[in-house]
Amino acid sequence: MEVVTIERRTFSYVYERFTEFAKRIDSLCNTHTQKVENWLDSQEVCLLLGFSKRTLQYYRSSGRLAYSQIGSKIYYKSADIEKIISNSEIRNQSTKQIVPYEKN
Repeated sequence: MEVVTIERRTFSYVYERFTEFAKRIDSLCNTHTQKVENWLDSQEVCLLLGFSKRTLQYYRSSGRLAYSQIGSKIYYKSADIEKIISNSEIRNQSTKQIVPYEKN
């Protein structure tokens, strides 16, 4: 192992620059992590929505569900899945009719 010695002021300069660099990195990480959304893969979406893989593919190809693909893996924004769930609930409520109970 080789030992290298440097002057104190050189060490202080390098230390200050490194500290500034670390602060910049922290700042960048904090601004970008606030904007990151949750992403779900196809298996998680199928479980949440009760869809088959083919139904999920239909939603993708018909444009009903946006997605991103990295390699062969497909991801969906959780906000888009929540919209599908809420639209489904609204549609189900609007089709329900109240039928009076008739006693035989």
